[in-house]
Amino acid sequence: MKADDIQAGGTHYKDMGVQPWTVMEALLTPEEFRGYLKGNLIKYAMRQGKKDSPDADKWHHYKLKLKELTG
Repeated sequence: MKADDIQAGGTHYKDMGVQPWTVMEALLTPEEFRGYLKGNLIKYAMRQGKKDSPDADKWHHYKLKLKELTG
């Protein structure tokens, strides 16, 4: 399964015609986009257990997307 096929914590992004990270990937340089993904990995790791949300699942989602980009 590819990262674009899943969403943790609802369907609000998948219900859009284009997912926000698809737009970001098109507008940012590859380095900037990797930085965006890494920043979200840090955010979800640090707030795990602090909010009532599936942050571990979100972390894995962003990790999958980053892995798809970097091989």
